[in-house]
Amino acid sequence: MLDALAHSSEVLVTASAERDAVAPPRACGAAIGCAAAALPAMVLPNAPIAERLMVDEGWIETRTGIRRRHVLQRHERLSDLAAEAGASALARAGLVPDDLDLVLVATTTQDELMPNAAPLVAGRIGATNAATIDIGAACTAYVSALQVAAAQLECGRARTALVIGADALSRHLDMDDRRTAALFGDGAGATVMTAIDVGRIGPVVLRSEEALEMLHIRRGEKLFMQGHETFANAVARLGEVTREVLQRAHLTIADVDLLVYHQANARIIAAVREQLDLPEERVLDCIADYGNTSAASIPIALADAELNGRLRPGMRVVIGAFGAGFTWGGALVEWGLHAA
Repeated sequence: MLDALAHSSEVLVTASAERDAVAPPRACGAAIGCAAAALPAMVLPNAPIAERLMVDEGWIETRTGIRRRHVLQRHERLSDLAAEAGASALARAGLVPDDLDLVLVATTTQDELMPNAAPLVAGRIGATNAATIDIGAACTAYVSALQVAAAQLECGRARTALVIGADALSRHLDMDDRRTAALFGDGAGATVMTAIDVGRIGPVVLRSEEALEMLHIRRGEKLFMQGHETFANAVARLGEVTREVLQRAHLTIADVDLLVYHQANARIIAAVREQLDLPEERVLDCIADYGNTSAASIPIALADAELNGRLRPGMRVVIGAFGAGFTWGGALVEWGLHAA
């Protein structure tokens, strides 16, 4: 008996020593280095949608700000599109797939119920050493994934993360429903996050409330949305979360270089901008060419802003999203790995 107890003690001591040996390093910071996007080749302009809905083509753009959107064809897979965005972001960051410790895919519309998108994406790009997780929070999922990745990097459990937003809501639309038929497009956007000594991801605020009947996709059914109520909640919550993020960071709206909101509807973006009394040039609106790409919209918008010179290293950016649930969230990001 005593010999058995002594042996057990030795095992426990050894296990403890092994845990200490692989204990994560001290907490550090996290930063976003770059962004990239991938879009389906098929472009769907407003005209055929307007004809089916029996409305004027200008009716769609006036109410949504959307002129065209990209849509996946039946044989195409969302995981392939997400992998394309992820590979492009890695290349832009000067990294290889083996550098990744974590791959997160924010999505509501993975190709199968099981397996999830993240392991498929990691497999496509060759990230064989990475943990893989899907994040589901509707249109707010990219902000949620950003929070998860930042926490992993800051506590030292990962050094490099690929955070992808990808959705294909065109597959779940009733094309005879005027409230939703013209709103949504498909796409993927990716950002590379790296552990650094001084963190560049500021406060992240995530909130939710139960509002099942406002916006949902039930199994076997099409997307349903109560447009007016969703619009009003989106405007109010995006304004609230922007103020809360800045309050936590001890900043004012004047300290922000660019605000990048979920590209749901140009009228929502304009209403939030007016509520916060912001000049038009400081609020990104690129919905015209993409439509509402759900969890992909913020990383696609970030990639668009980088490409067009509106987003540069050292800029202070607030991102914000609102989606089904309801879910909403915001974050402060100092763009790039280093201060300007």
